[in-house]
Amino acid sequence: MLLLLLGIIVLHVSVLVLLFVSTIVSQWLVGNGHNADLWQNCTFLGSQSSFQCLTSSTNEWLQSVQAMMILSIIFSVLSLFLFFCQLFTLTKGGRFYLTGIFQILAGLCVMSGAAIFTVRHTDWHPSTDNTSFGFTYILAWVAFPLAIISGVIYIILRKRE
Repeated sequence: MLLLLLGIIVLHVSVLVLLFVSTIVSQWLVGNGHNADLWQNCTFLGSQSSFQCLTSSTNEWLQSVQAMMILSIIFSVLSLFLFFCQLFTLTKGGRFYLTGIFQILAGLCVMSGAAIFTVRHTDWHPSTDNTSFGFTYILAWVAFPLAIISGVIYIILRKRE
């Protein structure tokens, strides 16, 4: 039982790390000395060997992606907190429904944000720029199924003594 509990916590913390990295790091779009994420656009200046970073666009769709990614982090942190609270207060045989629901909400938020970014990124950077999706975009899509799986595990899990 202790090994199962440890595995669930490791899965949850790994989802949180993926969500934090995918939200913060500037690698959602890469190409031609250019990096872009949810917060800033950076261009490599070869003559000065440095990056020039500007604030990202104020498009409504980009703001919704930012909000979805932040909400996914909030829901996942809240879910972990609720899990520890329920671990000590839940009666024997009870299920972790509230924890699972918040973790599934985190997964749905990250899926929504990544899907919006997938559809609308050409409005921000035309496809002629020869850009491609970066590793943090992929991490966001990896965090989505892991968060859903984690939420389902929480819902199925029963408290034992």
